[in-house]
Amino acid sequence: MSGAMADAGPAGLPPAPSRLGVVSAIGISQILAWGSSYYLLAVLAGPVAADTGWPLSWVMGALSFGMLVSGLASPRIGHLIERHGGRPVLATSAVLLALGLLMLGLAPGLPVFVAAWGIIGLGMGAGLYDPAFSTLGRLYGEDARGAITQVTLFGGFASTVCWPLSAFLVEWLGWRGTCLTYAAILLAVVLPLYLLGIPREEARAAPASKGPGAPVGSVQPGQRLAFLLLAAGFTLAAVVMTVVSVHLLTLLQARGLGLAAAVTLGTLIGPSQVGARVLEMLVGRRLHPIWSLLASTLLVAIGLGMLVGDMAVAAAGIILYGAGSGIRSIARGTVPLALFGREGYAILMGRMAMPVLVAQAAAPAIGGWLLDGFGVTTTLAVLCAGAVLNILLVVALLPIALRRRPTG
Repeated sequence: MSGAMADAGPAGLPPAPSRLGVVSAIGISQILAWGSSYYLLAVLAGPVAADTGWPLSWVMGALSFGMLVSGLASPRIGHLIERHGGRPVLATSAVLLALGLLMLGLAPGLPVFVAAWGIIGLGMGAGLYDPAFSTLGRLYGEDARGAITQVTLFGGFASTVCWPLSAFLVEWLGWRGTCLTYAAILLAVVLPLYLLGIPREEARAAPASKGPGAPVGSVQPGQRLAFLLLAAGFTLAAVVMTVVSVHLLTLLQARGLGLAAAVTLGTLIGPSQVGARVLEMLVGRRLHPIWSLLASTLLVAIGLGMLVGDMAVAAAGIILYGAGSGIRSIARGTVPLALFGREGYAILMGRMAMPVLVAQAAAPAIGGWLLDGFGVTTTLAVLCAGAVLNILLVVALLPIALRRRPTG
């Protein structure tokens, strides 16, 4: 269904929201969904541990558990979006996130707290970037690239908006009140945005076939190498970037920077991500998205390598790293669409999301093990080696991507 057809609405259903309305609804919802899940414990973990006496490692480990649940659920979520469209799945994600946050706010003990993160994990799997991209791909097909980029521009402000909001709410209402407030926001704001802002689609009674014995969402023999290279690259990038996200301040301080300087450098990542996404939207749309993915891997590798320098060099490295990270979020949605086409896109996105999210769940522990066992220099060397390996994976994918046109 092309973008024009989506705006007209399926037969027998009301006219669908405009493309701008769809992007705005999903984009605003992404800010609140990321802020109330993935970014939540960056502010709340300390207050939770201080108030309850629960070990901080267990409080943070609950997020890893939620991400693990998210990854395991992703393939099934991809099938649901392919079959029913993104509207009901994203709406359900808002309800699941709200339910999990309600459980957090009322949790009498650590087991309930961890279980609540399992529910939040289901909401994350059904409501963050991958299902949002899948929704846009199902709606707009090959024309979804611009919409995906625009949604990532919204998402780039999640921590900018929600970290100060969370800090204010914690100061005013405590960590439990913060969780309950976010639950109310999800039900009062995000759920209506999804229900009113995303077109209702007719369910597909049965998956079509891309060919004899090849159901939609399967990887055809000629696509297997491309799928494996792409999935391996996304998974490796998730490990590297999650380790950096969690341990950046430790890495910078170990290079001789004070805490204030390290925090100042860390704040450069968000603006760099958004700036790179704007540039990709203006320039990259004229090129095959594989070039954006290559640029992302190069920028991340160069940026990480520059962290070993003095403050000025490290600052430039942080900016380059942030730019590469920002572009990668776009490429994660656009490259699979360009390679494999629209048919079965949501299913393939779900399959690729599983190892990525499982790796993200394990990455903080991997980073801690490297830092504790081998030190900062070795940890940075391992991260740089992973980033260089990621470049090689994209280079291997480059000729395959440029000679293949999607069949869906």
